[in-house]
Amino acid sequence: MMNWYLAKMVFRIICGDGDHTPQFDEQLRLVAAGSKEEAFHKAQLLGGREEEMFFNRSQQLVQWQYISVSELYQLNELIDGAELYSRIVEEENADHYINVVHRKAEQIRFGNTLELLNLA
Repeated sequence: MMNWYLAKMVFRIICGDGDHTPQFDEQLRLVAAGSKEEAFHKAQLLGGREEEMFFNRSQQLVQWQYISVSELYQLNELIDGAELYSRIVEEENADHYINVVHRKAEQIRFGNTLELLNLA
């Protein structure tokens, strides 16, 4: 029997020689598997396949290094409004953070979801 799991996969982003504040991308992924062990293994394979290197507009090498699965949850049933993930964030500038959240919401509302990936 297949179950659904929510896996948090962590990637490190290194730009140029890496002389910058360490940057990590935490991604939540759905994984279908027969067991927690299988879900973990599938997520690990997926993360490894998605490592990449490319040059940005400034001709600096950008590396996406897969770190690992840091969290894994079995979704027993999908319930409308169920909390799937929560993370408390501390930001220096609360107004800036709130404005970014509102901008992202507007992008979703007006259907430009591809641009969400570019908002910081």
